[in-house]
Amino acid sequence: MRRRRLAPLVAVSLTAALAPALAASPATAAPAAAPSAGTPSAVSPPAAKSALDRYAKQKPDWKRCEADSPAAYQCATVKVPLDYRKPGGKRIDLAISRIRTAESGKRRGILLSNPGGPGGEGLWMPMMMKEELPASVLKSYDLVGFDPRGVGRSSPVSCNLTPEQENWLRPYKAETYAKDVAWARTVADKCRKKMGDRLPHITTRNTARDLDLVRAILGEKKISYFGYSYGTYLGAVYAQLFPSRADRFVLDSAVDPQRAWRGMIQWWAEGAEPAFDRWTEWAAARSKTYGLGDTPKKVDRTFWNLVAQADEDPIEVDGQPTTGDEIRDGMRALAFTPKYASEAVVELKKAAAGKPASAKRLAPITEGGGAGAPEWAGKAALAAETPADNGTAGFWAVVCGDNSAAWSRDPETYRRDAIEDKGRYPLYGDFASSIKPCAFWGKSAEPVTVVKNKVGSLVVQNEWDSQTPLPSGQALHAQLKGSKMVTVLGGEGHGVYPSGNACTDGAVNRYLATGKLPAKDVTCRATAESNARARQNQKPDVLPGSPVPERAPNRF
Repeated sequence: MRRRRLAPLVAVSLTAALAPALAASPATAAPAAAPSAGTPSAVSPPAAKSALDRYAKQKPDWKRCEADSPAAYQCATVKVPLDYRKPGGKRIDLAISRIRTAESGKRRGILLSNPGGPGGEGLWMPMMMKEELPASVLKSYDLVGFDPRGVGRSSPVSCNLTPEQENWLRPYKAETYAKDVAWARTVADKCRKKMGDRLPHITTRNTARDLDLVRAILGEKKISYFGYSYGTYLGAVYAQLFPSRADRFVLDSAVDPQRAWRGMIQWWAEGAEPAFDRWTEWAAARSKTYGLGDTPKKVDRTFWNLVAQADEDPIEVDGQPTTGDEIRDGMRALAFTPKYASEAVVELKKAAAGKPASAKRLAPITEGGGAGAPEWAGKAALAAETPADNGTAGFWAVVCGDNSAAWSRDPETYRRDAIEDKGRYPLYGDFASSIKPCAFWGKSAEPVTVVKNKVGSLVVQNEWDSQTPLPSGQALHAQLKGSKMVTVLGGEGHGVYPSGNACTDGAVNRYLATGKLPAKDVTCRATAESNARARQNQKPDVLPGSPVPERAPNRF
C-alpha cells in the first residue's frame, strides 16, 4: 500500500563564494554562483544575479489548498534552481502555503515554519500554527509553510526502497554485519540511480536558499521563523547564510550543527544512558507500584534479564515474537518518560512469564523505534501523492549530502565504533554507530556550514528529549552568539511549544510578539500537564495537540 505522508561554511568566504547580496531588493534573493574548486566561476556573478532576478519576480498563483480546507489556507508552486551555482540550469518545484493575517494594519511580515525531518512535509504548518499561536502573535504575521525541496509536493525524490530497506537502525551483530554493509551499499546505489543529478542538491544549504528566494518572491526584506528539531538546523543555517534577513527566530528542540549528521544520530545512544539511569531510580522509588525492584540496580537487572531472555528465545507479545534487540530499540525512547517505561516493562515481564500482557502499552517496543519511516501526518491532511519512500529518500539525501566528511568510507570503522559504543552505551550504542548508507554516498557538493553568528534567536529545549538531548540544544545556543535559551527542567518529550506551561509558552509568545529576547537565559519547570502534552507528539495514531507532527523515534 502506498503511504501518504504529510507530513563548516569553512574557509570559503561567505561573500566571495556564496555572495548573498544585500537585502534591499527581491532581485537579490539568493546567493550568486560559487566557483568550482580550481576553475573559474561557472556563472559570473552578474549572470547569476540576473538569473535569480527572474526567479524573484515570480507571481505565485495562490489557490485554495484543498476543496475541503478553509479558503484562507492557500497554496502555490514556485520554481527554484536545482543548483544555485548554475541558476540558469535545471529548475525544480517548491510548494508553499500561507494564511494571511486578518489585521493587515498590524502586519510585521511573514512567519515561516518547519516541522523537522529531514524529509518531513511542512505545507500544512500554517493551519497548525494558526490554531496554537495567540492573537498577539497572529496579528503580526502571514503564516507561511513549505515542503522542503525533494519532499512532498516539492519535486519529491525517491530511491525505490522497499519497506525492509527503509528499516535503517540496525543492531550490530558479527554474523549479520556483511548483510548490513550490503544493505547500506544497496540503498546508496538505489538513491544515486533514481535521483541522478538531483541528489547532490537536496541539502540544508539549498533549502535555506529556497527560503530566501521565497522571501524575495513574497516581497519581504526579512523572515521570521519557527523551526522544530531538524528545523532548528535549517533555521541556524539560514541565519548563517543570510544574517541580515533573519528577524525573529524560534528554534525548538535543537540540533547541534557541529554534529550534523552522524554525531546527531549517535546522540540518541549517548542521551539514552542518563535517561535510562533516571528511569531505574524513578521505578525503584515506586517499587510497590511496579514491582521492578526496590533499588536502581535491581530495576536495571530486571530489564537486562528480560533482554537476555528475549535474546535466547523471543518473548511473544500478542502473537508477535519480540527479540532483545527490539526491546533495546523501543526502550531507547521510552526511557525518557519513566512512567511509560515502567508500564511497558511490567507488561513485558508478564509476557515473558507467559501471561496475558497489554499490547498497547508494549507497542513502543513491539512496533520498533527504527522500523521504516514515520507517517508524517498533520491536521491539514493534504492529499498529495508522493513516492512511498519519499520521507526516507529525503532523509538520506540531507543526512548524507550535508556533510560527507562526517561519514567514513571504511565499513570496518563502523564495525569498530558499533562494538565500542555498545560497551559504552549498552542500550543503543550499536544501533546508532553501525553502518549507514552515507558510507557509500558521493562527496558533498559544498562544505558543511559552520554556525557562528550573532543573529538574535530563542532556543527552547526540554531537559529530557529523546531526539535532541539537552546538550545538543546547549551547543546550538553557544554557537548562536546572539541567542537566549529557555530550558524546561523536568521537561519530557520532543517539541516544547506549545505545552500549556505559562513559563515556556509565555517566553516564546512575548518574543514573537515584541521581538524582545529575555534579558538572560530562562529556566522553567515542567508540569504534569505540560509533559503530557509534549508526549502526545510521540504516541502512535494520536493527532498531536501542537504544531509538531507525530514524532517517530528515528527522525529529528
